Amino acid sequence: MPLHRSRTPARARGRARRAAAAGALLAAVVLAGCGTSSAGERVDVYAASSLTGAFTDLAAAFEEQHPGVDVALNFAGSADLAVQIAEGAPADVFVAADEPTMQRVLASGRAVGEPVELASNRLTIAVAEGNPHGVRSPADLRRTDLATVVCAEQVPCGRAARALEERAGVALRPVSEENSVTDVLGKVRSGQADAGLVYVTDVAAHEGELDGVPLPGAAASANTYSVVGLDGAAQDRAAEFTAFVTGPAGREQLRQDGFDVPG
Repeated sequence: MPLHRSRTPARARGRARRAAAAGALLAAVVLAGCGTSSAGERVDVYAASSLTGAFTDLAAAFEEQHPGVDVALNFAGSADLAVQIAEGAPADVFVAADEPTMQRVLASGRAVGEPVELASNRLTIAVAEGNPHGVRSPADLRRTDLATVVCAEQVPCGRAARALEERAGVALRPVSEENSVTDVLGKVRSGQADAGLVYVTDVAAHEGELDGVPLPGAAASANTYSVVGLDGAAQDRAAEFTAFVTGPAGREQLRQDGFDVPG
């Protein structure tokens, strides 16, 4: 899978939200001081696609603090990334969207040290702005006049959706099951679907385009993200990047993007 190295925030992200986050990151970088220059160093970070906005900004801030270090970002579904890592992909850092996916990478023997909890994320029902189909609850997702999409059960957002179904006692009728939350989001944004189960951060990133319908019990089924360094070629820098994203700057960025952060 090609590397995604965008430094551009999500297209529809609110300007005020991004400006506040950028200010917080700049302050954190200034307080931390400049790192030593190490021209030509590269850190390959494999991260869940739902972290695209936050980690694009965090990578830029880390590079600012560490002149000469290039953070190469590969965003995709956690399950797909875990398979790539287990098969030997040249990754230095892995960020999973739930514990079962992280366990697969730990079982591969490639992790260096223990995973560190990063943040958590809850599901919501994404609909077009204004909620034109009048979706109010999970029960509405069974309506035959509504095209609903969800994540496949083998990926983190799908496991969270299944847990919510069980809690609500509602069996959904999706027209398709996708391999990542970004695929679900894309179908709702394009109009191919009327509703989809995505993370609250996905809806927040597309303010003015999408609305979110809260899900009762979503917090109890939230996914916990974690990060771990791998046995790649840049283990020292990987450890520094992991410490950065789990530290004050990382937590503030994730909080600004709508994640729940520990502490």
